[in-house]
Amino acid sequence: MSAGQDAKFFTRGKIEEFRADLHAAEAKDKKFVKRKTVLKKIVANITMGNDMSALFLDVVQCLGTPLLEIKKMVYLFLVSYGRSAKPDQINMVIPFFLQDVNDRNPLIRALAIRTMSYIPIPVVIDALTENLRHCLRDRDPYVRKTAAICVAKLYSADPRRAEKGGFVEMLRDLMLDANATVVANAVAALSEIGDRPDGVIFKLNLTTANKLLAALDESSEWGQIYILDSLLRFVPERHSDAEIMAERIQAQLSHANSAVVLTTIKILLYLMNYMENRRLIEYLCKKMGPPLVALLSSGPEVQYVALRNILLIIQRRPAVLKNDVKVFFCKYNDPIYVKLAKLEIMYRLARSENCREVLAELQEYASEVDVDFVRKAVRSIGRLAIKVESAADGCIQSLLELIEAEVSYVVQEAVIVTKDIFRRYPGQYEGIIPKLCERLDSLDEPESKAAIIWIIGQYADKIDNADDLLEVLVDTFLEESVEVQLALLTATVKLFIYKSKSETAKNLVHKILKWATEEVDNPDLRDRGFMYWRMLAINPTLAGEIVLAPKPPITTDSDRMDRGALDQLLLHTGTLGSIYHKNPETFIRNAAGRSLSDSPALNPNSRATMVHLPRPQLPSTQVVVSGPGPVERHGDNDPPTSEPPRTGSLIDESNGNASVQPPLPPRPAVAPPRPVEKDEEGDGSDEEPTSPAPKRSDDPYSNLDSAFSNYLADEPRPMGAGAHRGRDDDLLF
Repeated sequence: MSAGQDAKFFTRGKIEEFRADLHAAEAKDKKFVKRKTVLKKIVANITMGNDMSALFLDVVQCLGTPLLEIKKMVYLFLVSYGRSAKPDQINMVIPFFLQDVNDRNPLIRALAIRTMSYIPIPVVIDALTENLRHCLRDRDPYVRKTAAICVAKLYSADPRRAEKGGFVEMLRDLMLDANATVVANAVAALSEIGDRPDGVIFKLNLTTANKLLAALDESSEWGQIYILDSLLRFVPERHSDAEIMAERIQAQLSHANSAVVLTTIKILLYLMNYMENRRLIEYLCKKMGPPLVALLSSGPEVQYVALRNILLIIQRRPAVLKNDVKVFFCKYNDPIYVKLAKLEIMYRLARSENCREVLAELQEYASEVDVDFVRKAVRSIGRLAIKVESAADGCIQSLLELIEAEVSYVVQEAVIVTKDIFRRYPGQYEGIIPKLCERLDSLDEPESKAAIIWIIGQYADKIDNADDLLEVLVDTFLEESVEVQLALLTATVKLFIYKSKSETAKNLVHKILKWATEEVDNPDLRDRGFMYWRMLAINPTLAGEIVLAPKPPITTDSDRMDRGALDQLLLHTGTLGSIYHKNPETFIRNAAGRSLSDSPALNPNSRATMVHLPRPQLPSTQVVVSGPGPVERHGDNDPPTSEPPRTGSLIDESNGNASVQPPLPPRPAVAPPRPVEKDEEGDGSDEEPTSPAPKRSDDPYSNLDSAFSNYLADEPRPMGAGAHRGRDDDLLF
C-alpha cells in the first residue's frame, strides 16, 4: 500500500460490514476491484491491531481469485490467523495451497510455500514437506531462495522431520547454487538451525568458504552480512588459509552499509587469531581505522553503536585507532550518551605522545553544564594521571585549578581521584593536602568524604591538625554511611598509632571503637572495630606495623577486560552483545554462545586464554522400564551385587533384566592454563596473566566440596612436591 493513496483504508471497521462487502463483491466484480478494496481494509485493520479472525471463512474464499495482489493479502491474513484457526477451517485452505504451489507463476509458488511454513500445524506441515522438497529444486531462483528460508521454519516446527527428510542436506547443496541470493538464504537458514540448542552443528570447510566468498559481491547487503557472519564457522587449519581469506574480504570495509562494515571487521578480528604474518595484521589494523571513523559521521544512534564496538576493538587491537584520538573529541551538540562513550575511548587511546591534547580537552569538558559529563571528565583526568606517568604533573595542576573553582560536585570528584593519585605516586604530591583539607566543609557525598578521611588518616603524621579535623568528623559518626564509617574507623586508628601520646587521639579512638562495637548494626564495621581493639590492646607495636604497612601502588589493570572474555565478545561485534558488553546468552534466552575454536593455526596466546563453551544440557527424560526393579541391599551380610558397566545407554540388558543406570552429570568445560608470556601479535593489547585453571577431575562428585563454602573437603593430601604446585587442587568449579 502506498502511504498517500491507501491511508484512507486505515480506519476501524466492523466485522459485519466487511463480511457484507465481500459477499456483495462476488456478484458484480469482474475486475475484482471491490474485493481488492475490502481486503485492503481488512489488512489495514490487522496492521492496527484489530482482531479480524472472524472473517476467516470469508477471506479464504478469495484464494480462488487469479489475481496475485489479492492472493498476497489473503496469504497475509493466513499468516496472522492460521495458527489459531480451527481444523476444519485449515482443511479448507489446504487444497488452495496445493494448487498454488504448482502454479506457473513463480511468485505464487513462492508465496504459497512461504505461507505454509508460517503455520506450524501438523496437517499443514504434512502438506508442506513434500512440496518443499520440490521447491528446493525449482527452476526459478526466487522459489529456491524462499524455500531455503522455509526449511528453517520447518526445522523450528518439527526438527526430527526436517532431519529425516534430508532438508538440511538439501540446504547444504544450495550453498553451492549458481544464484547468489539463493546461497545467502541457504546460509541464513543453516545459521539459524545451527544456533538452536538442539540444532545440527554447522561448520564450513575451506572449499565451501571460498565458494561462499565468490558469491559475496553479487549478494545484497543482507546477503553479504549472512555470508560474512557464517565465516565464523570456518576454523583455519593453516595460517595461510586465514591470511588469504582476510585479504579477500577486506574490500568490504569500504561498503556503504555500516552493518556490512562491522561484520567485516568482526571476521577480520576473528581471522587475526589464526594469522602468523605480523605485517599483514598491522596492515589490516590500519585498514580498519578509516571505516570505523566514517561511522561517526552518521546519526547519534549509529554513532553510539560504533563507539561501543570501538571500545571493545581498541582494547584488543589498540593499533587500529592509536593515532585518531582527536576524532573522539566531543562536539557541543552530541547527546550525553555519545559524549560519555567518547570520553571512555579518549582515555583508552591516551598515551604519552598525545596526553597533552587529551588533558586540554578534558579541562574544557570540566567547565560544561551537564553535571554527569563534568563528573566523568574530572574522573578521567585522575585516571589519565594514573595511566600516563608523564601526564601526572599536568593532571594535578588541573585538579587544583578545578578545586579552587569551588564548584561542589567538581571539588568532590577531584578529591576522589586525588586519593588514587596519592596511592599511584606515593611521596610525590603530598604538598597539595592543605588545599584539600580547606575544602572539607564542602564535601557532603559518601565517596568524597571517605576519600578525604583516608588522606587525613594516611598522612596524619604530616598534618598538624589531623586530630582536630577527625574530631569534627567523628561527631557525626553514627549518622554517616557505612563507607564513611569504615574510613573514619581506620583513619582514627592510624591517628592513634602516629600520635599515641596525644590525649585527643586516645579519646577519639576509644570513642569510635566503642561506637563501632556496641552501637552499630553493620557486621563488617563491628568486626573491624573488634579487630582493631584487640590488636591495640594486645600489641600496639605490631598493630602499627599491620595498619601502616606499605600499600602497593594502584594501576589501571582493573580497567582491562579479561583477554579470553574480550576475544569472545569480539565474536559478537555489531550485535546487542557488543553494545551491552555482555555475551548474548546472558540476556537472550536460548541464544547460542560463541568462542574461538582450537586448531593448529591458533596463536598460543589466544589458545591459552580461550574460553570453552559449556556442553548443552539435554532435558532430563523419565525412563520407564518394565519388569522387576533392582535388588536392594538391606544389611552388611547381603552378597554384593555386580555393578553393571557404565555405558552410554541408560538401559543395560547384559543379564537379561533391564535396569536403569543414572547418567553421569556433565563435567564443565575448563580453560587450559595460560602461560605468562608476551603477546605474539605485538599489537599492544592490554593483557594480564591469569592464574592456572584447575585440572579436570574424572570424579563426577568432585564439585560437591563447593557446597561447604570456603571449607576444604576433609581429604588427606600427600605432603611432597605435589603440595607446592599452587592452589590448583583447591579450586573447584
